[in-house]
Parts: sequence; C-alpha cells; structure tokens
Amino acid sequence: MAVLRPALANSRALSAEERRYFLARRMKTLLTHAILIIFGITFMLPFVWMISSSLKPNVDIFELPVRLIPKTYRPENYIDATNAIPFWQYLWNSTYYTIFATIGAVLSNTFIAYGFARVRWRGRNVLFIIVIATMMLPFQVRMIPLYILFAKIGWLNTFLPLIVPNFFGNAFYIFLMRQFMMTLPKELDDAARIDGASEWGIFWRIAVPLSKPAILTVAIFEIIHTWHDFVGPLVYLRHPTKYTLSIGLRLYFTQYGAEWGLLMAAAAMFTIPMVIFFFFAQRSFIEGITLTGLKG
Repeated sequence: MAVLRPALANSRALSAEERRYFLARRMKTLLTHAILIIFGITFMLPFVWMISSSLKPNVDIFELPVRLIPKTYRPENYIDATNAIPFWQYLWNSTYYTIFATIGAVLSNTFIAYGFARVRWRGRNVLFIIVIATMMLPFQVRMIPLYILFAKIGWLNTFLPLIVPNFFGNAFYIFLMRQFMMTLPKELDDAARIDGASEWGIFWRIAVPLSKPAILTVAIFEIIHTWHDFVGPLVYLRHPTKYTLSIGLRLYFTQYGAEWGLLMAAAAMFTIPMVIFFFFAQRSFIEGITLTGLKG
C-alpha cells in the first residue's frame, strides 16, 4: 500500500494537468469560434440590410433607429424591379455568358495544367514561368489592344470576346491546377502506361477524376467572376438586349436611383444566386484550395 500511494498521487497530479490542458484547449476553441461568429455577423450585416431594405417602402429604409425587421412589408418591390428593366433578358444573358465561359475555363486549363504537371518536354519550366508572368498584366493594360483586335474581326456586340478567350487558358487557373496535379502519384501514370494506356487515356481516366476538387474550384472561381463581371460586358456589348445583369443593375441605378426599395430588390436578385451556389459548393471549394500546393 505504501508503494502504491506515490503512484496514485502522481496519477492524480497527471489527471489534474490533463484536465487543465483540455480546459485550456476548450477555452481556446470557444474563443476562436466566438471571434469567427462576430466577424461572420459583421460581414453578413450589409447583406441582411439589403434583404431587409428590399422589403420596405422607401420612407422606411433610412429611418433611425435602423430596423432589420420591416414594420411594413412590401414584396411588390421585387415585381416592380423586374418590370422596370428587362430583368429576365439580362438574367438569361448573364447565365449564357457564365455557362460557356466556365466550360471554356475548365476544359482549357485542365489540358494545359496536365501538360505542365504530368508530361515531360523540353522548355516546360521556362514556358510555365512565362505563363505565370502574364498574371502581372491586368485587364486594363490589355483592354485596348484586345478591343482593336475584336473590332477588326467583327466580334463586337457579341459574347465571343467574353467567351472565346477562356478556351485559351488563364495563368492563375493553370497554376492552381498544375500544383494540384503535381500532388498525384506518378506511379499511377507508369502503371497505366505499362497496361498500354495512351497519354489521352491517362489524362481522362486518371488525372481528371483525381483532380475533381481542383476542377470544381476553378469552376467556382470562374462562375463567380463571370457572374459579377462588369468591365468586360461594358466594353464589348453595345445593344441593350445583350447586356448582362451587372450592367442592367448599373443602368437601373442611373434611371431609378431614388427608388431604393426597388434597387435593393434588384441587387438582392443579382446576389442571391451566387450566395446559394457558393453555399452548396463550399465543400468542394475548400477541399480544392486546401489540397492545392502541397507539393511544389
């Protein structure tokens, strides 16, 4: 019994240390979640205020103190907003532009990234550095030469200048997918070649299925970018029947700027589809970003 007492005392002391350790970890976790919740609520306030204002009469929007829950609901703002501008035509144009631009971005960047990551050829690294260097050229620098080029080939006032360049790759997307594909085991390629698979077969049956997180991440980035793109459609589209929602929302602001309830309703209808889309796609987005770049 005398021998066991020191051991029991040490056991109780160790248990107390473990309790303090787990308590500290729990407090740290609670503090982290509290900070994230506070930041989340802060960033959500403008969106909540927009939704709230879209359901209010104009006289109630700027009243003090601010009411997030309207005392008088006016859902007619959404109907009036769609009637004030050709909303459904703009919605179709934005959807058309987004779908085909995303298809081009996914197809082209997947092919190019595979060539940089999985195929050995002379000058590969040098050319990749040149591709990455093009990220330093913003669209504003390339805008005038591209406009002159598309004007000479007769593509102005069409969606071709907005969609076709996506089928020739994007430096950021190429970098993102190349870094992901380099994490895939090379033994899979060697085994497929031993079994007689061609380079196309390796790409389609091995690289593409295993790179789905990166492909979905590129698709999410491109969908969000094209849906909110304002400068591109403003430069290349001339006729109102070709306008996207981003331009339509701006035109609505210039024509009906005093109708804040209708403006908030139009902005909500423009924003909510992307919020819903990102809510369902966030798992793939986080997975693709987390796994990208694990191997240089």
